[in-house]
Amino acid sequence: MKNIQLLLVFLFSAILFSCQDDDELIPDELVVSIENLEIGSGNNGKGIIGRDFHLDMDIEVSTRIDEVQVLISQRADASYAKEWSFQIAWDEYKGLKNTNVHKHFTIPADAPEGNYDFIIRVHDENGDTYEEEHSIELVSGASLPVNPEVYSLMVNKVDSGYFYILNRGFMNQGETFAKGDMLNSYVDIQNVKDEGTLYVLIIKKSANHLPETIENIDFSKVIVADVKEHKGMEEVSFFTNYLGLPDNGAPQELEIGAETDNNIPSPNSIGADKAWGNGDYYYGVVYTNTTHNISTHYYLEFEVTGF
Repeated sequence: MKNIQLLLVFLFSAILFSCQDDDELIPDELVVSIENLEIGSGNNGKGIIGRDFHLDMDIEVSTRIDEVQVLISQRADASYAKEWSFQIAWDEYKGLKNTNVHKHFTIPADAPEGNYDFIIRVHDENGDTYEEEHSIELVSGASLPVNPEVYSLMVNKVDSGYFYILNRGFMNQGETFAKGDMLNSYVDIQNVKDEGTLYVLIIKKSANHLPETIENIDFSKVIVADVKEHKGMEEVSFFTNYLGLPDNGAPQELEIGAETDNNIPSPNSIGADKAWGNGDYYYGVVYTNTTHNISTHYYLEFEVTGF
């Protein structure tokens, strides 16, 4: 009898262990949540052919990510100048359960204009796939009412000369801004009309904040060096922060170490989270055409010393 009892215990344990093994072999079901999705500059749902394209989203999965993929596909009920499709994938999120995906890629120059399906695919490590479909319009720059681009940026050490010129890089390699230096910048935005706003920003690199539209600027993390706006521009032209429009005037100057910035209408205090200090900073230009909801931006890195 004792031997029979031991045998039954052994068999029961084996069955229980076997069931546990079977459970462990069954992969978890893939459940995906995509939040805070931005397709195109300012989430305008447009891609400009041959130009940089903005995508941002927060992804949370029940398993673990293997790869994130985007496809742009033609619709069966639409006509196009030619057959065309596009796909791109990123594997740097492998092994994560939640992440922010912030990507920029170029819409190929051979893409025909039209309305497309914008498909987001999340592949997990179990081989399962989640797919979410949205809409996107691909347009040429020539067909847009405005096509803003940062044409020129010259960062100036007041009384010392230019520190940086766009497309030419740093005038003096290794030079930095130090406490007490005065700076301003001359900015030209091309291909704009109607209404728009320009911000020149200084941001600590550690803040991990690089806004690409004026709506996304977190003023608790940025120092405003200059801000200008244009209204009533009837023809496509240049907009600058230093001449050409009645309210422009000269670019605003800002001292490295100032207690307040140059925000309009009310300067912001430079303290607490964005207090000046030694280290790496971004110097940025952010412009949004508020009439047509199209934006452009440009950032460079520089060092601050003397604190």
